[in-house]
Amino acid sequence: MSARLTLPRARRIRRGGDFRRLKADGDRLASGSLVLNWGPCPPGQGPRLGVITSRSVGPAVDRNRARRLIREAFRHHQHELLRPVDLILIARQSIRTARLADVERHLLRGLRQARLVNPGPPPAP
Repeated sequence: MSARLTLPRARRIRRGGDFRRLKADGDRLASGSLVLNWGPCPPGQGPRLGVITSRSVGPAVDRNRARRLIREAFRHHQHELLRPVDLILIARQSIRTARLADVERHLLRGLRQARLVNPGPPPAP
């Protein structure tokens, strides 16, 4: 039986203090249309996701689409993480023209570079 592919609210980072903690103390890496910030989870919790889409991404419709794409990509690959982490994904302006497959590829490339998932086959260019 495979793990459930859900992303309930309890698995999302919503507090400003958590965002500030990861920005100050976490690791940072850029991958395609995403910037990843991550750090250890509080004890006893599973991986959590926070999404940032600034106004530089575009109008509200583009920012909302970017958030949906990012959450969906993470939802599909959350169980591949080697250890629970708090992960903040920041959308870059190039996400406006990206498809879900592009966002997934950027996310996986970044997670591999950060050594948060097992290295798999090299991503397609």
